[in-house]
Amino acid sequence: MNPTFPPRPAVARQPEPTEENIHALVYAFYDRVQADPMLGPIFEQKLAGRWDEHLPKMCTFWSSIVLGQKGYRGNVQQAHQPLPGIEPQHFSRWLYLFLDTVESRYEPAAAVRFMEPALRIAQSLQLSKFGWDYTIPEEQKALLERLAPRRHRDDDAPDTTPPRGESFPAKIIGRSAED
Repeated sequence: MNPTFPPRPAVARQPEPTEENIHALVYAFYDRVQADPMLGPIFEQKLAGRWDEHLPKMCTFWSSIVLGQKGYRGNVQQAHQPLPGIEPQHFSRWLYLFLDTVESRYEPAAAVRFMEPALRIAQSLQLSKFGWDYTIPEEQKALLERLAPRRHRDDDAPDTTPPRGESFPAKIIGRSAED
């Protein structure tokens, strides 16, 4: 899935998230969601007339996640369960739009602070909705690869890299295509 979008307005990439630039990120992202032919109708069906209530809640949510503030009070799983018609391609599209918006607004070290939780949340929501044997779609695996390309090395060369924990952002749970 390589959708094309109109060019985003140029924005200076921020070195650190702040409440102010998180607010700008959330509003820019949801402008794109509302204009998106796949996601716009789903969000509009759920939030028609309530965007002014939803967007500040999303600012609080991302400030809680990224800045460690404790202002968000809600259940992400519960909020997303009653949405009918949601399919894997909707998660892929949401992730693509969100990660693209984050990447355009933050320097890499700051962007990771949004991207890792977004990928984990999307994975969790999908596993909850579609079951533990659900296979993460290829386009989402491609997003993961884009964020953290695997190191390709010559198998004959000694590996002098110290071992690290899980690759960024996390091991994908559920069935792989080989299962």
